[in-house]
Amino acid sequence: MKQGSKVAAALLGILAFGTVLAIPGVAESKRTARQTTPKATVVSTTRAKGRRSTSTSATPTNGVTKPPTTQASTRGPVVGGCAVFPADNAWNRDVSTAKVHPMSAAWVAAVNASRSTLHPDVGSNPDYGIPFVVVPPTQPAVAVRYTDYGDESDPGPFPIPPNAPVEGGGDRHVIVVQEQTCQLFELFNTRRTSTGWDASSGARFDLRSNTLRPATWTSADAAGLPIFPGLLRVDEVRSGEIRHALRFTVSRTQNGFIAPARHQAGRNDATLPPMGARFRLRSDVDLSGFHGDAVVILRALQRYGMLVADNGSSWFISGATDPRWNDDDLGQLKRVPGSWFEVVDTGPIEH
Repeated sequence: MKQGSKVAAALLGILAFGTVLAIPGVAESKRTARQTTPKATVVSTTRAKGRRSTSTSATPTNGVTKPPTTQASTRGPVVGGCAVFPADNAWNRDVSTAKVHPMSAAWVAAVNASRSTLHPDVGSNPDYGIPFVVVPPTQPAVAVRYTDYGDESDPGPFPIPPNAPVEGGGDRHVIVVQEQTCQLFELFNTRRTSTGWDASSGARFDLRSNTLRPATWTSADAAGLPIFPGLLRVDEVRSGEIRHALRFTVSRTQNGFIAPARHQAGRNDATLPPMGARFRLRSDVDLSGFHGDAVVILRALQRYGMLVADNGSSWFISGATDPRWNDDDLGQLKRVPGSWFEVVDTGPIEH
């Protein structure tokens, strides 16, 4: 479990929509030498895993392809020349008019019990972030060996470069977006080996498809979700509009999940939110007292909301590290109370 831990990494690069700028890189804490390619950007989270252990691997069966019925966004984010999932994907859906879930008040109260305000787990300090890297279609694929949750992981090989940035702290995520193929690769608790990588779990997502992972399968995230599409990125904020839901953590969850989540890591307590629960900033919240980056983020939370993705510090929102972040602007989010949120009804709880 990692409660509010910060990533011991320095900046590798800046992700601009469809373009990655190569700048001096970050060495993960156990890295022996810095590399200059491929290009990368950095991002952070807090989390705790709740999975059963196995060391085998398996090929996934076909997942569910139809997420919750809400309004599709006309545009979605683009990274490395790839749309980050189709416009009607759950991550890109406008939920501003979705109905409030019957358990909304109880779930908000449960999250507020451990922390009562938002916390942006991102900033100009390079010690924050889950790193990710964009690679070309020619990137060689290397072996991936799963050490814990292989029966719920997608088999390698994956096109992960030997110098791929690894998240600091306990989670040690590795995230790769491949250009042209538009494939997303994510690993959890990752270690380099002489032939490739070891990881507790891993997942591959086709950014062109709405197909979900098989029900009850984990991913590199406890909810069985992809991590990458829920990250804040400075270029989106500076464009004046974020066009997707965000990713956040809560301290406790119940033993269920709501699509697009596929996995639970909680307890038998219906008063706790399930993985995949979608929290939305209420439309009656007056944003006139906020400015800059903060108001763009808050507008996105009113329109797209944020999904419970993992157990960790409550109300922590993940985002890509970038020296261009304005920490004073982001600091405004720390005075946003959890009571300003409600949970929308996006589908049944699965077990």
